[in-house]
Amino acid sequence: MIKTLQDLQKRRQEYEALSKREAKTIFVCCGTGCVSSGSFEIYEKFKTLLAEKNLLCSVEFVKEPHGNIGIKKGGCHGFCEMGPLVLISPVGYLYTKVSLADCENIIEKSVIGNEIVEELVYKNADGAFPQQDEIPFYKLQKRLVLLNCGRSDPESIDEYIFHDGYAALSKAITKMKPEEVVSEVLKSGLRGRGGAGFATGLKWQFASKSAGPKKYVVCNADEGDPGAFMDRSVLEGDPHKVLEGMAICGYAIGADEGYIYVRAEYPLAVKRLKIAIEQAEKEGLLGKNIFGGNFNFTLHIKEGAGAFVCGEETALIASIEGNRGMPRPRPPFPAIAGLWGKPTNINNVETFANISSIILNGGDWYASFGTEKSKGSKVFALTGKINNTGLAEVPMGITMREIIYDIGGGINKGKKFKAVQIGGPSGGCLPENLLDLQIDYDSLTAAGAMMGSGGLVVMDEDTCMVDVAKFFLNFTQSESCGKCAPCREGTKRMLEILTRITEGSGREGDIELLEDLAVNIKQTALCGLGQTAPNPVLSTLKYFRYEYEAHIKEKKCPAGACEKLAVYNITELCKGCGLCAKQCPVKAISGEPKKRYAIDEKVCIKCGACKTACPFKAIKIGA
Repeated sequence: MIKTLQDLQKRRQEYEALSKREAKTIFVCCGTGCVSSGSFEIYEKFKTLLAEKNLLCSVEFVKEPHGNIGIKKGGCHGFCEMGPLVLISPVGYLYTKVSLADCENIIEKSVIGNEIVEELVYKNADGAFPQQDEIPFYKLQKRLVLLNCGRSDPESIDEYIFHDGYAALSKAITKMKPEEVVSEVLKSGLRGRGGAGFATGLKWQFASKSAGPKKYVVCNADEGDPGAFMDRSVLEGDPHKVLEGMAICGYAIGADEGYIYVRAEYPLAVKRLKIAIEQAEKEGLLGKNIFGGNFNFTLHIKEGAGAFVCGEETALIASIEGNRGMPRPRPPFPAIAGLWGKPTNINNVETFANISSIILNGGDWYASFGTEKSKGSKVFALTGKINNTGLAEVPMGITMREIIYDIGGGINKGKKFKAVQIGGPSGGCLPENLLDLQIDYDSLTAAGAMMGSGGLVVMDEDTCMVDVAKFFLNFTQSESCGKCAPCREGTKRMLEILTRITEGSGREGDIELLEDLAVNIKQTALCGLGQTAPNPVLSTLKYFRYEYEAHIKEKKCPAGACEKLAVYNITELCKGCGLCAKQCPVKAISGEPKKRYAIDEKVCIKCGACKTACPFKAIKIGA
């Protein structure tokens, strides 16, 4: 049991002494991305090989060391495109796309010996082998939230303590008054990382001043944006950091109970959260009289069913209470009347994960990163048509160009950049001329987007922006709870118009009607889901209006992506085999054997049967 700061320090020193037995440690990335590619099996293979060779010296498995090599599961390294990932510490070289067959070679060359396995280690364009921190993907990052991810076992509380875990909680409880904790968070300038970016310290201040003997702390881990996996990765890679942040919040506002609302589609995150809570309770870091004081704090996990609307805090509260997840009008805000009518503070995973470093290092330290009004760092999930898909934590104020080209490695397949969707379904699409825009809350809002939780979807020249708007609106429309008419009916009408446009039935006045509907929905919808649902439509109309006009006036999709507006062409690759003509159900294809065939556009129904049948890939789709 850890009852005092001295107990915590002693525990850290004991683990540090044990860790020093390990001359080298193998960290296998065991975040969901790498797990899906076989990293659990790779981890077990390394463990077996080390044991067979009498090299295993892992604190987790061996009380009396047989060797001096450790093996640990790490959280997500972020470089998901190159997984499964293996890091050999303290050497620092990162092995990419590792398979079971590579394990023996890595041990022989890089663990027993000091050679690099050149075919596996990450190489720069000039052929050099940089250490992990010097790889372009990591070089511009500022890892505050993700600091331990990939370099610490998320299922070990000793590992977390070794990395200064729970020192901030100890400092808060034993050396600070609750109002001083709130003041430090205010000083840091931390804004909520889950959406609109409301000042975290101010939110805590409201809850701390609310009257009542019973208060709650809630962590919103209901991450539902398409292409977003920031919160999942933090929970999988460093769950104790979130628990510590929630406990500090509980102390600051006077709450003795908390809930983590996490979607059930995150089984690995849920598993590691349960392990972390059990470990913290066993060590006395959750429960009663934490660090020998009068502060009590217990935590529960509530698994959500995956409704996007439950990311809205009042709908989330309703779901925890056992009701249907539907938002309610505000005020009163949750800080006054939240869970079961009691004062409640709600922040998301990334927000809580920032708290321990703020308390440990001070609000001024945290405020030294970022911009004047957007402090600290932000975790982004990079997805879409980008070379380096993955997770990146960057300082606020970095440009979109730096994220996409320096960290993300640019657009894949040599295609041209077209747009980036930032902020998920509630965000907006930004064009190429805004690539040098600084990433902060206010700049993005001014450009017609929003920070959101941090999903970042990159699109290339083959992307139809009308279709993108339709995709995101279809998502939010289907996720609408249906409680208020503007969201329930308005988004449905907008989706009908967008569908009509992409199918070639758009008509004059549709653009203006979309704009009118969007503005009215934003002004009258009950909750954040409805108020932000039109954003993808408004931003694409603002920056890609010509595409809407081409669909409506010319009945063409400039990107060639809308199937019903596509034109099928037979190219010079045609060998005149006639298979396409045989498969065409409307006899739109004609020609002579061994000569190039042709498609009659007026007859073609764009079913795609010809393209599927062609063995020479001679049929292309264009505008």
